[in-house]
Amino acid sequence: MSVVVAIKPSARKRNAKVGKLVFEDGSRHDFESRAAAERWADDLSAGDGHVWIASAHPRDDGDADCYLVSRATNAKLEAAYDKRRRRLRGDTGSEQESLGGEP
Repeated sequence: MSVVVAIKPSARKRNAKVGKLVFEDGSRHDFESRAAAERWADDLSAGDGHVWIASAHPRDDGDADCYLVSRATNAKLEAAYDKRRRRLRGDTGSEQESLGGEP
């Protein structure tokens, strides 16, 4: 049984190895089984952004059985400290206060 895996943009953006793979070999890949596809995803994740295999929805009428996906994040926000994170979100009303009640 052949399993067709399509690479979603989230995986390509999160993982440099996946981006290079799409550039060189395209966004669809065939595997002998889902287990083989999952091992491939684990190998791609090693040392780079985490990617995994997700089943296609039963009503998905595309030719892919599964997708290589990742969680898209705002890397700038993810790396920021809490105070900076609030500022990047546009939260201007939260000022730091003393715990002792003194200014």
